[in-house]
Amino acid sequence: MSEGYDVVVVGAGPAGSTAARLCARSGLETLLIEEHAGIGYPMQCAGLLSALAFAECRVSQRPVMNRVLGAKIVSGTGNDLAFRAPEIKALVVDRTALDTEMAENAANAGAEIRPKTAAYGIRDTTLLTRGMNGQEEIPFRMLIAADGPRGTIARLLGMGRPRTFLSGIQADIPCSLDPDIVELHPSASPDFFGWAIPLGERRARVGLCGGAGVKERFAAFSKQFGENRVNLATGTLPLGVMPRTYGKRTLFVGDAAGFAKPTSGGGVYTGVRSAIHAAAVAAACCGRDTFDDAALADYETRWQADIGTELALGYRFFELRQHLTQEDIGKLCQAMNNPSVIDAIIRYGDMDRPGLVARELLKKPALYGCLGTLAKAGISSLFA
Repeated sequence: MSEGYDVVVVGAGPAGSTAARLCARSGLETLLIEEHAGIGYPMQCAGLLSALAFAECRVSQRPVMNRVLGAKIVSGTGNDLAFRAPEIKALVVDRTALDTEMAENAANAGAEIRPKTAAYGIRDTTLLTRGMNGQEEIPFRMLIAADGPRGTIARLLGMGRPRTFLSGIQADIPCSLDPDIVELHPSASPDFFGWAIPLGERRARVGLCGGAGVKERFAAFSKQFGENRVNLATGTLPLGVMPRTYGKRTLFVGDAAGFAKPTSGGGVYTGVRSAIHAAAVAAACCGRDTFDDAALADYETRWQADIGTELALGYRFFELRQHLTQEDIGKLCQAMNNPSVIDAIIRYGDMDRPGLVARELLKKPALYGCLGTLAKAGISSLFA
């Protein structure tokens, strides 16, 4: 449209598509641009979503590849911890199919979608793009940046970035795992962890994240699952929310803002939640024709009230993780391998809001013996 758009959303991942869908549904003229030719490519996510996160995506069951009941922490010391819940705890999804359906839902709500279109500049209230239509100048009233951890919009506006960036690598490997159980391997990557997620009975998604030596760590870790690799992918994981998630007529959502969960690296749930708040604030600002930073600040107030506490606590857990040795983790797994502790994990465990189960576990007498290990690593700061 020649007169411009109320909102231009940059990036068609789950956060961007959610923001575009809700903005369009609010009656705003909305454009969603995506730099890649296809939605959901390249796939840079393990694809493990909690049942709650999947529900937030507002899609059909088509992207679901597997349903998971529990997890196993493989400490590397022989003291492993496993639990299996009676109900589904998580779903393994095809992220390309998920992202595509979410973008289709945005289009069905009235958003215009323009693939193979990348932003390269901002001039006042005009977004400069290049891509399938050549170079374009797109007028906007507001921007929503959903362009990932290394996104262009934050750099163009001179905004602060997330606190920590990790590198990740994963591949699909033909192997036999318990199809109901996700494996977590802390020793595979001492500053984060490795994973093996069953995609079915004879295939798993194996990967890890870390700060250094990721390629070498992955090569060593993945050997135990087999030599054949399909869909090898790499990516960047941002941890620690950027200093300010709004400014200059722009709201930052999802990985672009650093909303990935520091405990698991997952970003779909927090990304979609941030997009819901961004769309509400965009509608309010457009309705009032007010776009100064004071008006945009309501976005930060909203997401802080929703997910801010969990993200802050999660980052403290991430900092604690840096001080735990393999032996420490083995001792913790041994202490947690107690019926009352496992029952609490099953009852209160939530991939998206881990603070609740953490507080419950600290009440368990079975864990009192390992409080010295946790104190050494700095647990006293977790709930400050």
